[in-house]
Amino acid sequence: DDGDRELTVEELTERRTVQDWVLRPLLRSIPGVAEINSQGGYEKQYQVLVSPEKLRYYGISIQEVFQALASNNANSGGGVLPRFAEQYLIRGIGLVQDVGDIGSIVLREFQGTPVYIRDVAEVRVGTAVRVGSVIKNGVTESVGGVVMMIRAGNAKEVVSRIKERVEEINSKGMLPGGLKVVPYYDRSELVDAALATVVKVLIEGVVLVVVVLLLFLGDIRSSLVVVATLVLTPLLTFLAMNRIGLSANLMSLGGLAIAIGLMVDGSVVVVENAFAHLARKAGSGESRIRIIYHAVTEVATPVIFGVGVIILVFLPLMTLTGMEGKMFAPLAFTIAIALAISLVLSLTLTPVLSSYLLKVKPPKPAPAVAGAGARIEPDPAGHDAAPHDEEAHDTWLIRTLKKPYLALLRRAVGSARTTFVASLVALAASLSLLPLLGTAFIPEMKEGSLVPGINRVPNISLEESIRMEMEAMRLVMTVPGVKSAVSGLGRGESPADPQAQNESTPIVSLKPRDEWPEGWTQDTIADEVRKKLAVLPGAQVVMAQPISDRVDEMVTGVRADIAVKIFGDDLQTLKDTADEIARVAGSIRGAQDLRVERITGQQYLQISIDRQAIARAGLNVSDLHEVIEMAIGGKVATEIYEGERRFSASVRLPESYRDDVEAIRGLVVTGRNGAQIPLARLAKIEIADGPAQISRELGKRRVVVGINVADRDLGGFVAELQEAIAKDVQLPEGYRLEWGGQFQNMERALGHLAVIIPITVAAIFFLLFLLFRSVKTATLIILVLPFASLGGIVAMFFSGEYLSVPASVGFIALWGIAVLNGVVLVSYIRDLRTGGMAVAEAVIEGAKLRFRPVMMTATVAGLALIPFLFATGPGSEVQRPLAIVVIGGLISCTLLTLVVLPAIYRWFDDVRVEEV
Repeated sequence: DDGDRELTVEELTERRTVQDWVLRPLLRSIPGVAEINSQGGYEKQYQVLVSPEKLRYYGISIQEVFQALASNNANSGGGVLPRFAEQYLIRGIGLVQDVGDIGSIVLREFQGTPVYIRDVAEVRVGTAVRVGSVIKNGVTESVGGVVMMIRAGNAKEVVSRIKERVEEINSKGMLPGGLKVVPYYDRSELVDAALATVVKVLIEGVVLVVVVLLLFLGDIRSSLVVVATLVLTPLLTFLAMNRIGLSANLMSLGGLAIAIGLMVDGSVVVVENAFAHLARKAGSGESRIRIIYHAVTEVATPVIFGVGVIILVFLPLMTLTGMEGKMFAPLAFTIAIALAISLVLSLTLTPVLSSYLLKVKPPKPAPAVAGAGARIEPDPAGHDAAPHDEEAHDTWLIRTLKKPYLALLRRAVGSARTTFVASLVALAASLSLLPLLGTAFIPEMKEGSLVPGINRVPNISLEESIRMEMEAMRLVMTVPGVKSAVSGLGRGESPADPQAQNESTPIVSLKPRDEWPEGWTQDTIADEVRKKLAVLPGAQVVMAQPISDRVDEMVTGVRADIAVKIFGDDLQTLKDTADEIARVAGSIRGAQDLRVERITGQQYLQISIDRQAIARAGLNVSDLHEVIEMAIGGKVATEIYEGERRFSASVRLPESYRDDVEAIRGLVVTGRNGAQIPLARLAKIEIADGPAQISRELGKRRVVVGINVADRDLGGFVAELQEAIAKDVQLPEGYRLEWGGQFQNMERALGHLAVIIPITVAAIFFLLFLLFRSVKTATLIILVLPFASLGGIVAMFFSGEYLSVPASVGFIALWGIAVLNGVVLVSYIRDLRTGGMAVAEAVIEGAKLRFRPVMMTATVAGLALIPFLFATGPGSEVQRPLAIVVIGGLISCTLLTLVVLPAIYRWFDDVRVEEV
């Protein structure tokens, strides 16, 4: 690296040689690295530039020169030579060492004198024809490389190894000439920033949960028992993740953050019940261990069922496919693991800690404070449990909240039918907001870097493309907030990146946020870059980000939010149809970065072989193709070794014979009888227009119109575009449209969710039926789900979020919590009804005594997600819709569970005691 000094051709050639033969082997040996895609600079090449006049004079064809070079550069083995008690290996040395050796190769004899390659050609060390370049900051060309990781590798670990190797290379001076490796894009920076965001949210969530536990439990010892589960569960989850090979990435850690508020539910229930039993049986003479044992067994079934339901609702997410599956399956898997571990701890560790830490004063005989689904039963020691004595254990916060709640509850239960109708009206009102939400796939994660892809006219030369790219990068560097701009123009060495020389994918790295102009966001910088590049003549600019751009291309084959694919046979018809669709799309609000795949506009020097003419000359089509390939394009005949380095040796005509159409017309072809025939007599040579590229999908020609969408939802834009195309664009017969890009991902993901969500609800209903043995009770609890969704829908509407895959996952998580709270309440009301209590009294008493566990479950789960609402780092965009849905839904869910559900229960019960 020499800063921004302009490099010469010689320097660029030397650096490319160092890149290919020194740096590349050092990096390829790193575990996890698949390949190094080198780009830029000039590749060193040995060149034999044949003189047509001298070939004609000696009667030698260019094919003979090629064959001579290819045949005179080899070593051979001759077995072994026994020599007394030893043996010698036999080898023949014939490798070309330098330019002089190439020039000394004999072609044939002419008038009794050998004719060497140096007699008919200039032999030199030059540079190969290049098809790409690397532009640094709009100042100079440079040499770069992209390190490609093996599939399913751990990006963080591989990048860490690469950094260590680069540091070693630079510190030990392992590159010649004082050269150093300067990374211009580091994927791990985004990974680290995203992980830091999630870890910060995770810690904040834990702190909030601890505060809530102290406020609701009102006892430090009880809180410490629950906090032990809160601390150990994530640690054990990490061990389990490591054991099964699940990496701690953005989504898996996000799943752990979501689970923070859920993993304490079981422990809270056990601790509450153990504390109440100890208080009630103080002085009875029964051992503490036995008392706690009875307390735990009393609530074990509802705890297992409640946590099991939450695990169940996340399991279907593991069936997601495509990109959404790679993102949300780890999230669901992590939540399931964490909840399973928390369940085990709540039934094992929590009782043990309770036996040591819980201290109570001997009170008056009091009832058990049961957790989720616990039953208040006569005490085995002979004390009757009176439900109203439960309030003796309430904290000031619970007492403050419970007073207005009980007044509201009595009014709701007293007018059960009115309450139910009012809740249905509220539900209908929220459902009416659904069409206004809009749909999207996954919110765009801000990576901190931009990729303003530039596409120029197809027939532009590489030199002109480089000049224009220099200008473009200079413009980009003037945008506030931009740190560097390194552009890969054309193709690199790897076939995995087949980019044409009229295309470039600059990586624009941004400065830290605190160095941006006040009030600017990444979108602001992107808009400024668009404005700067809009002045480029004939260029199409599509804004993207490094990782999302690559993922979009690999998954959907298109670097755009929406891809309209037109299939047909005729290229011109495809182009005309695509242009018409682009015109229609451009008129729709939100359209951005419109780009029509350029399939025409490339000019060709077309050499059409005259079969009769070559037949008269005794030639085949392949003979002319060889001449065209070698003389004009240049053909590699062999490789020259310089130690461990290898460089190609090619045969071609000097530039003056191939840079002009007339010179190519006069190119001499040697016939079978030795006659020298101009190429123009054997073929028709003309400049003609042709296709720039021909893309096929499933064996059919197609052209793509790429569209990005800004400031509106993806689904709404596509619906409007489809309507406009149906109205204004007439597809020719035999032509059809398909939709791709992010829209394709969204359709697949939401369609999959539309199937698995009803199945999940049915599975929950079945489990509820198994628990209660009552269709009516199971139906009653299932009714909680749409009411829980009410708050989530309203929260999305007012926050401006779209219905996306993360939002759908939020609804699934919300339903699990809602079912748990419903079971907590209904199971206890059923216990009271079974004991003979009247329905009106039972629903009031049950709701009053289950108020604390329901409030704790909802508050802990909701507050644990609050940090996601205010997080601004990379990755927070993906989790925010989920948090909004869960928090908003828990508000409505808690209110409806504690107020509407008891009223509906009374209405459903019809003053009849069910058999359990």
